[in-house]
Order: sequence, then C-alpha cells, then structure tokens
Amino acid sequence: MLDSFDFNLADVLWPVAVLAIGFFLYQALQKAFDLSNKKKSSLMLQKQITNIVFILLLIIIFVIALPIKDSIKNQIISLIGIVLSASIALSSATFLGNIMAGIWLRSVRNFRMGDFIEVKDMFGRVSGRGLLHTELQSIDRDLITLPNLFLATNPVTVMHSDGTIISTQLSLGYDVDHTVIEPLLLKAAEAAELDKPFVYIDSLGDYSIVYKVHGLAKDLKTTLSARSTLNKCVLDALHKADIEIVSPTFMNQRQVNEQVFIPKQRKQQAKKESDSPEDVIFDKADKASKLDEMTQQHEDLLERMEQAKEAIKNAENKEVEQELKESYEKLKTREKQMSEFLESKSEEISREGKEGSSDKPQE
Repeated sequence: MLDSFDFNLADVLWPVAVLAIGFFLYQALQKAFDLSNKKKSSLMLQKQITNIVFILLLIIIFVIALPIKDSIKNQIISLIGIVLSASIALSSATFLGNIMAGIWLRSVRNFRMGDFIEVKDMFGRVSGRGLLHTELQSIDRDLITLPNLFLATNPVTVMHSDGTIISTQLSLGYDVDHTVIEPLLLKAAEAAELDKPFVYIDSLGDYSIVYKVHGLAKDLKTTLSARSTLNKCVLDALHKADIEIVSPTFMNQRQVNEQVFIPKQRKQQAKKESDSPEDVIFDKADKASKLDEMTQQHEDLLERMEQAKEAIKNAENKEVEQELKESYEKLKTREKQMSEFLESKSEEISREGKEGSSDKPQE
C-alpha cells in the first residue's frame, strides 16, 4: 500500500497548497456572503448550496493533487461519485416530484395569489407560490407551508371568484310554524347583505326542527365577517318577532317561572369605523394578491413597449418616429420604476412573518 505514495517534497507541497488556497477562498466566500446579506436577507439557500459545491470541488481537487497512483485516484473519485449519486437518487424523488407538481399547478391555474383555498383540514388564503411549495395564511394569521406535491395529490377547494355561499343553522321547537320562521330567516340574510338567500329545513329532530339559511357573499375578502354578520341578523330578526332561540327541553331541566328568553332591546350605538378582521388576518395574502396584479400590469407594460418598438421601426416619417420615441421613453421610465418597486415589494413580502429566522441580517 505504501508503494502507492511518492514522498517527494515537491509532490507533497501540492496537496498542502490546495488546502491552503481552498481555506483562504472559503473565508473570502463567506465574507462576500456576509456583505451581501446586509443588503439582501434572502441568501441563506444560495449560501448553503455554494458552500456544498465549493467543498465538493475542493475535495476532488485535493484527491487529484495527492501523490498517489492514478488508479487509486480514479477509485477514490469514483467512490465520491457513487456516494453523491446515491444521495441525489434517494432525495430526488420528492424533490423532483415537488418541482413537477409546481409546474403542473401553474399550468392548470386552478388558483392564484390571494385566493381562498381549502385542502384537507387546512383553510387559508394563498400568500406565496414557489416551485417547491405554496404558502397559505390561515385564519389565525399564521403562515402554512405546503409542498406542491401535497396539493397535487389531494383535492383542493377554491372559493369561486364571483362569490361563495355562506350559511348558518339553528334549531327551533315544533311550537313555531315553519311558515313564520322561513320569511324571518330570509329577511335576516337580506339584512346581512347576502344575495339570493334561501332556507333549508335540514332535519326533523325529536324535540326541534333544524333550519339552515344560506346566502351568496360576493365579496370574498369579507367572508369571515359575513358569517358573523349573518348570525347577528338571525338573532335580531327572531328576537324582534318574539321567537325564543332556546332548547325545547330547557323548561324540563330547571324552574324558570315562565320567563321568556328574549333579551331586551337596547338602543344601538353608532358603529365605529374600523378595519375588518380580514384586513388583519390575511394581511400578507392581500399584499401578495395586489403584488400579483401589479406583476400582470408590468407584463402588459413590457408588451406595450415591444409594440412601441415595432411602431418606431415602421414609422411613416421623422415626426411620427420622434413622437413614438418620446412615448417609448416614457414607457421605459415607468417600466424601470415599476420593476424596482416590484422587486422591493417582493422581497418585503417574502420576508414578512419570517423576521425571526436565521437568515435575518445582523446589525
């Protein structure tokens, strides 16, 4: 085995030089990333990939520089290649699957930024889309990261862009006729500003009838508030009609001395103007939706610039050409401003909710 090595001083210096140069280059690379990280805080992934590739290349160059026979060098390099190939093969199934699923989801276009979607037990608004994952902002304002492969292999419910049906149900005793209840529930849905309301008698229980009132909420951004508003309007409509919303078996449980369980009406105080809950809950998703719309406007602007270029080439005379060039310069200035704004906003939104992560730049 020892005859494979050549201990000439000149040959031994090459591996040492490779390690020394590699060490200094690695330190310089880290300083370069640290300087860039102060300006842009989303370089953690690029830094990790670059370090892995650099160390792998350094190992291969070190093996080549070793004073050993070429056959042994080839065996070591082959072993490194086998280990690397096995690692990639074991991890590529999920990795490539997420990439293909991301491409498929974008080609199908079943949802976009800002849409409300539900998959399994998770409901939220789309706040980010990538090649490997999709980000949802839940009703608790938290961010949920879902692999694209998970979305591609599970049924995804997307709220209709023209509006969604919201509903609420309640049970009332058999002593109140349904012809009295149904108009009141329809009136409550109209008071909640729902379109095309309708009422179902959902089931007939042993002690009560279960009613369910539905209505079309056209403003998807206020869906959560609309459900709460519908419940309030149902309470108000039934109580104003002197109809108790109480279990029919309640009187059999304790003595209440014929008390009627309808709250006394009070003067309504003026409502203070305030933001809807959705503005707080889905703040990041709302920003991402607006950014997506602005990105589409930017693409339209680029298309107009291309059309302006063609018009300049086909100008009839110098005066028309000069006017078209001035118009093109205005478009170019606007495109530059929009591009810078989109870049800064995109980075800001991608960092939002993740300021505590390890890639936050240190001050």
